[in-house]
Amino acid sequence: MNDDAIQPLRQSQPTLTVFSSPLCGPCERMKTWLTERDYSFVVRDVMMDEEAGELLESHDIRTTPALQVGDQFVVGLDIPAMEAALADW
Repeated sequence: MNDDAIQPLRQSQPTLTVFSSPLCGPCERMKTWLTERDYSFVVRDVMMDEEAGELLESHDIRTTPALQVGDQFVVGLDIPAMEAALADW
């Protein structure tokens, strides 16, 4: 087999991250909305993941849900803002 034909798998898009908290209805709706549109995402529970909470806080975000698309954050269940952030994703 030609070694040039072997290419490492690379993620061509940034990871989508949903910052969530327990018993958060809008968080569940955000995850459902993304799943229904076949988006893959990682969920970070800000109550259990101190680093996740600190990351949001460093961006002046003090509520969930929040969606991170690359370097951009969408705060709350803001469907138009989510669609805009995901348009080029």
